[in-house]
Amino acid sequence: MSDNSIMLKEDYFSVLEEIKSHIMTAQKTVMNTANVERNIMYWHIGKTIVEHAVWGNKFIENLSKDLRMEYPTAKGYSARNLNYMKKYAEIIPSEEVLQQGAAKINWRSIMFLIDQVSDTEEFLWYSRQCLEQGWSSNVLRHEIESGLYNRQVLVEKTTNYKTQLSAPLGELAEEIIKDPYVFDFIPSAAPLMEKDLEDAMVAQITKVLMEFGSGFSFLGRQYPLHVGEKDYFIDLLFYNVKLHCYFVVELKTVDFEPEFAGKLSFYLSAVDGELKSDMDNPTLGLLLCKGKDKVVAEYALQDINKPIGISEYRVSSKIKPELLDNLPSLEDIENRMHL
Repeated sequence: MSDNSIMLKEDYFSVLEEIKSHIMTAQKTVMNTANVERNIMYWHIGKTIVEHAVWGNKFIENLSKDLRMEYPTAKGYSARNLNYMKKYAEIIPSEEVLQQGAAKINWRSIMFLIDQVSDTEEFLWYSRQCLEQGWSSNVLRHEIESGLYNRQVLVEKTTNYKTQLSAPLGELAEEIIKDPYVFDFIPSAAPLMEKDLEDAMVAQITKVLMEFGSGFSFLGRQYPLHVGEKDYFIDLLFYNVKLHCYFVVELKTVDFEPEFAGKLSFYLSAVDGELKSDMDNPTLGLLLCKGKDKVVAEYALQDINKPIGISEYRVSSKIKPELLDNLPSLEDIENRMHL
């Protein structure tokens, strides 16, 4: 036997790991496909129940008994679960809509959404967020309780992103902004100073990134910029890997004042000049304030030629203990951002 036919132990284990990786990927694909097929089946069962629900309240109970007798080893045919299937079909109007995301999340999350959300668009939006953000059912619960859909989708936002950025970047930038931001992991204090808020956000940066959403990478606090003969310091600097741009956040523990926008505009110009490369999109800015007069804020942005958003923030000492164990780590978030 020649030397070329002898496999080193290191080579063997490398091959073994590669094969195991293929097997795990296939098993995960099969599991995900099975879950999707199950959810689609549940929707079809629910649709059939909706079409024949006129037979009265005992219909679902009798159906449950007969199905469990017919399929004694199968789970999921309790009267309670059949009622969830019925509501599932009532919320999702067609299989085509179902395939947009509502069939691709776990059934536990679907049941929670059914309990909390009756609007189809809101249901589908939360379903897509579960997929894109990798939320567990407990994190989904938290986001619904924080009113995320209202804060990110329904709210009329105070930005000039659409006028200062070309399409579709302006629309995408507008979509990621919330108002208000909820930092309910930061204990409220009276008075809360800007340094206190900044310290708390940096100490809990993983949860801050979760509130900002996927795609954000934290670059630093009091980030130094040398402009001319002076040094300037940005409160919080991020980079958004989805929008391919720097993202400057200035914190104000007072209500919005027009001069805040002018200072942030200067910071954006400095970042564009000192940090931004030709590969990056224009830098975005966000003023996080304790409060704002919307009319004043809109006037302040009219003559600003840099993309700026103005949002309020909320802090609270209330957070469910069970959520703490389900929040993603900074490593998890960074891994998802680079998928």
